[in-house]
Amino acid sequence: MGKRIFDLNFRGKKLRVETGQLAKQATGSALIRYEDTAVLCAAVMSKETTTADFFPLTINYQEKLYSVGKIPGGFIKREGKPTEQATLAARLIDRPIRPLFAEGFRNEVQVISTVLSVDQDCSPEMSALFGSSLALCISDIPFDGPVAGVIVGRYDNKFIINPSVEETEKCDIILNVAGTKDAINMVESGSHEVSEDDMIEAIMFGHEAIKELISFQEEIVREIGVPKIEVELAKLDENLVKEVEDYATSKMLMAIQIKDKLEKYEQIDKVKEDAINYFKEKYSEDENLDNILKDVSKIVDNIEASEVRRLITEEKIRPDGRAMDEIRPLEAEVDILARTHGSALFTRGQTQVLSVTTLGALGEHQILDGLGIEDEKRFMHHYNFPAFCVGEVGRYGPVGRREIGHGALGERALAQVIPSEEEFPYTIRVVSEVLESNGSSSQASICAGCMSLMAAGVPIKAPVAGIAMGLITKDDKYTILTDIQGLEDHMGDMDFKVAGTRNGICAMQMDIKIKGVSKQILKEALEQAKKARMQILDVMEGAIAKPREQLSKYAPKIEQIHINPEKIKDVIGRGGDMITKIILDASNVTSVNDKNAVKVDIEDDGRVIVYHSDQEVINKTIKMIEDAAREVEIGKTYSCKVTDIQDFGAFVELWPGCEGLIHISQLDTKRVEKTSDVVKVGDELLAVATGYDKKGKLNLSRKELLKK
Repeated sequence: MGKRIFDLNFRGKKLRVETGQLAKQATGSALIRYEDTAVLCAAVMSKETTTADFFPLTINYQEKLYSVGKIPGGFIKREGKPTEQATLAARLIDRPIRPLFAEGFRNEVQVISTVLSVDQDCSPEMSALFGSSLALCISDIPFDGPVAGVIVGRYDNKFIINPSVEETEKCDIILNVAGTKDAINMVESGSHEVSEDDMIEAIMFGHEAIKELISFQEEIVREIGVPKIEVELAKLDENLVKEVEDYATSKMLMAIQIKDKLEKYEQIDKVKEDAINYFKEKYSEDENLDNILKDVSKIVDNIEASEVRRLITEEKIRPDGRAMDEIRPLEAEVDILARTHGSALFTRGQTQVLSVTTLGALGEHQILDGLGIEDEKRFMHHYNFPAFCVGEVGRYGPVGRREIGHGALGERALAQVIPSEEEFPYTIRVVSEVLESNGSSSQASICAGCMSLMAAGVPIKAPVAGIAMGLITKDDKYTILTDIQGLEDHMGDMDFKVAGTRNGICAMQMDIKIKGVSKQILKEALEQAKKARMQILDVMEGAIAKPREQLSKYAPKIEQIHINPEKIKDVIGRGGDMITKIILDASNVTSVNDKNAVKVDIEDDGRVIVYHSDQEVINKTIKMIEDAAREVEIGKTYSCKVTDIQDFGAFVELWPGCEGLIHISQLDTKRVEKTSDVVKVGDELLAVATGYDKKGKLNLSRKELLKK
């Protein structure tokens, strides 16, 4: 089959699919062109079924910097590990695709999206999601798609699909939403304190556009799709299932109702261990003993899941005895650490997060080397999840996808209330350390992070709190849970995180394990989340009601002045010699890298921001900068100090950073044979500024004053 092209006019932009030319050895592949954005998506599946007890799906989103005409930074000059944005994009694609594979599917599947060209107004991430779904659908891989996603923006109270960069800057809602033709199965958003009803409306508006994209995929599949192959799904022996259920169900029911997490999990593990030992002895003569024991372990896990779900849906009993809309006990505290700029501890049940805020100069912003138009950011939220927080040993190394994703969600929520650079010219970093976890640690990090910002004196617009909602479905019935713990998250059908202020929603993220959720479920979940958010905000505000008016004495103090932008070059000097001299002299240090050196940020608009812990150093620095930026008035008399003697005249300093020349002919009213006959280095004299030469050098005259 040769090259095939399919076109769709999608909301005023051209969406083209090309197949049959590129990556033909992949199980399924498609080149997606969304205006000038181009993403190649390829899907492959192993022929063998793995023995893993999970579905081995890998979703990769590969950014190529040539797609935006950039050469990678650093020494190696080639793409290295995925950027945070690439990792987030991969998670964005994975979450709506993963639930659409059959239970028990164990063949390894990889879907790779390679970004080849980027039109900033046409999202490569949404193009990759569309292409990943299509590559799976037209292949023989058993995938119950298609799925698609769009970005919903709102400005001037109007919703738009896939807004341009210019439109995005004006929007109060930016929502990534994905789903099938029947339901929503992924939501991720950042918004400026938007109401629950408006968010529902935005999601439903996006779903209508998603249906258009799915119809387009279905049309392509009808023309070039191939039959799906049958693969062996992991199944358990029904007789063994009944034996294990008879042995373990009552024991498991008792274990999962223990309230303490560690004791609960210890007893659950004991039920599994006892079951394995029992059946090991019972089937000791069976040649398939190892496989039997693996199946026993899986069956016990299934019993745990089914009993948790049955208790919640039928008996309305949660594992820890709470009501469906009840939050675990809350505690909030600030000023945990003495020498940090701001710190806070937030505890919800057995989930606990310590967050620390650090303030720095604008020059300490993060440099971004990615495909977006932004090349730096001044607010960062980093989330760390060590193994000890769940009482386990673990591998310690580079930050994982989960930590990057949770950190980004918290950053998106808190960014909505961070003051502008003009209002608060600092780089701001919040680090959230998860010390205990039993579910919803990402939302606890938002709560702790918000309090640490207020404790640090960052003038945020309003406090932000987060809560995680869950869902358990059975047949046509469903139960929505407030503040899900780890067991409910693991065994449930939905993890719906909602963060916001008292005025509205700032960020959302929804992951589900079923094929989709309805508008009614979303509406009820958001209503329950709002109620919980208000309770959490009450506790947070009890610990710290508003941002402190004074920064920590350990935080850098700040002063801001404006200079004529044309004088920036004079303040910086040739090769940075002037600004270096100012920093060294004002700070009384020998290196600009000294920890006691004053920090100076100079913006293109003439803003100069000076940071130091000592106000006297700041004042001295500002005085020197103002001197370097002062403008000479032609015809005005200045007190000068002779700095150098030459045959042709004397160089003088009007003030630090401002030098000029008194030509030998302008030293006296009578003829001067030698400059040194009239002045010496160190002499102070008065001279009139007479103008600038062709090279921009200042000329002065002593002779003019003597005439007068």
